[in-house]
Amino acid sequence: MSNKPAQRFLFPATALLLSLSISTALAQDKASAAQRIAGTELIPRDALFGNPERSSVLISPDGKSLSWLAPVEGVMNVWVAPAADPSKARAVTSDKARGIRNYFWSYQPDTLLYLRDSGGDEDFHLFSVDVATGKATDLTPFPKTTAQVAGTSHAHPESILVGMNDRDAQWHDLYRVDLATGKRTLVEKNEQQIAGYLTDDDYNVRYATRSRPDGGQDVLQPDGKGGWKKYDDIPFEDSLSTQPAGLTTDGKTLYMVDSRGRNTAALYAIDVASGKKTLVFEDKRADVGNSLSDPKTGVVQAVAVDYLREQWSPLDAGIAADLKKLEAIGPGEVGVNARTYDDKTWIVAYSAAEAPVVYYRYDRDAGGKLTKLFSARPALDGKPLVAQWPQEIESRDGLTLVSYLTLPKSADSNNDGKADAAVPMVLMVHGGPWARDGYGYSGTPQWLANRGYAVLQVNYRGSTGFGKEFTNAGNGEWAAKMHDDLLDAVQWAVKEGVTTPDQVAIMGGSYGGYATLVGVTFTPDAFKCGVDIVGPSNLNTLLSTVPAYWASFYEQLAKRMGDPRTEAGKQWLVDRSPLTRADKITKPLLIGQGANDPRVKQAEADQIVNAMKAKNIPVTYVLFPDEGHGFARPQNSKAFNAVAEGFLSQCLGGRAEPIGNDFEGSSISVPTGADGVPGLADALKTHKQEIKK
Repeated sequence: MSNKPAQRFLFPATALLLSLSISTALAQDKASAAQRIAGTELIPRDALFGNPERSSVLISPDGKSLSWLAPVEGVMNVWVAPAADPSKARAVTSDKARGIRNYFWSYQPDTLLYLRDSGGDEDFHLFSVDVATGKATDLTPFPKTTAQVAGTSHAHPESILVGMNDRDAQWHDLYRVDLATGKRTLVEKNEQQIAGYLTDDDYNVRYATRSRPDGGQDVLQPDGKGGWKKYDDIPFEDSLSTQPAGLTTDGKTLYMVDSRGRNTAALYAIDVASGKKTLVFEDKRADVGNSLSDPKTGVVQAVAVDYLREQWSPLDAGIAADLKKLEAIGPGEVGVNARTYDDKTWIVAYSAAEAPVVYYRYDRDAGGKLTKLFSARPALDGKPLVAQWPQEIESRDGLTLVSYLTLPKSADSNNDGKADAAVPMVLMVHGGPWARDGYGYSGTPQWLANRGYAVLQVNYRGSTGFGKEFTNAGNGEWAAKMHDDLLDAVQWAVKEGVTTPDQVAIMGGSYGGYATLVGVTFTPDAFKCGVDIVGPSNLNTLLSTVPAYWASFYEQLAKRMGDPRTEAGKQWLVDRSPLTRADKITKPLLIGQGANDPRVKQAEADQIVNAMKAKNIPVTYVLFPDEGHGFARPQNSKAFNAVAEGFLSQCLGGRAEPIGNDFEGSSISVPTGADGVPGLADALKTHKQEIKK
């Protein structure tokens, strides 16, 4: 179980903007969104979406070194400094392309590791770096291979366990890899369709999971004869909320996050020798989420549950006082990024919706001393960021939709979370769909609110984290009840005076992009415009082109969506595909796509763009040749948001910062529809001329 706060989104921040049938706007409210927000300072896109000054701050297990991600010539790289003197930092990696986004320390002194793909293809290679010499070693130097880190151990600091699918693209074999040389030694040849392995501190494989044709999973143990025996059974209904969650260092206790026989997933501890199962923590509102474990023993000391906001509960009296001190930093949320092996020093991240993350050093052996290290985005200090207000919205059939409302300053003058006046609205919907939205700082809702739009983020049915009943309520409901939840949330916003039904747009990424396309095709009168980011348009082609290594998850897709291996399932996928109804589109649409996307292939965007062009339906299509599932390079993120900002301004009337230099360094191309966004065609011409120079 990880001490590091989980990422809140599977995909880059997504926005789904919905409207219902047009009704009479408030007669007394004739001012445009741009006029209303005019008195609020405009926050530059670069401050919101450019590279952070520092991020992902960690401390080495031995406590000697601090590390973080920061730009080198505009590209995010790993920097390392003596823990006692952060001013002596130096870059220890030299990526010049996509940038490094995921790194961590090994237990080997002065050795860290990072993952990197090429152009968003998600073929992640694992590299080790000797920080003393700067030497980097590709530990997985094989083409078309996605490395999966399977285990690290203080008892064996010289090596790491890594899953590699170079032999069979569908399944990862397990290797022990020497960090200095890259030499790998086979631990398990995966010829039994194993989805994942769980090892102990001596790198012995103790458990494994394997998907079944019925959508459930078997938890397995080695049988001592080179094969496997069944240890436990996870039914399909529990498959997204039940899994082994780690072993204590001594191997005597297995932790399970488990929803079997209950609704919300609880944390259990299982005595390996006797099989006795003990409830550690539960919450009736939401699943157990993040946890903190003792660095030496692996014993879970605290757990978090995220309903409206994340709340930590100590399980160990020795850590309760520490959590209380950290909570006193402010009214936002605290996460522990890293702990030294001796547990004397922690790296803490604090943020709130209106306050980007600030990193602290917490010295436990100095009486709980907190030392501020860095702000991730100091350029936003003093800027007019706004609060985020948790909501509970009831769906038409009685489900509770945990949601988050962000209001522009012009619509909430006394900052009480209640709209003073109706404004255009953006409903942000997470990707996945098996993920969730949560409270916290995010550049996208702050950007949209600063431009004059209300923002509503909705956890529609099918979202995870709120119990298996809520998640399973989304089965078979793509373009049906999942979409109804979004419409119900908009009705709530209209009733609350947040917006009017004729001033809502739809925009989203991944599943949110699909929801956008559903909105403009299945309910074409409900939306004023739409922005689809890497969203699938044809569910049959989506399922026929998923990455090979998703084989263990394929039964989940087939059973929660529709099974293309059956005629009924194939027809269901046709019926729920926006491409089938492309001729129903009547409102402006902006589509963004990465050419290297391995999940939602470029063909998903091409298909619906071509269908619209064949019917002479206008569409603006933005394509990035060096991106995958979402836009990871800040230059590309800024470029797309510059286009989207102009698009939404034309649609909803909010203010827009000119494109200016925001295409600089971007690979942006617009195969069709550049004239559909004010200033886009001219900005592209200027950008091309600059590239030629």
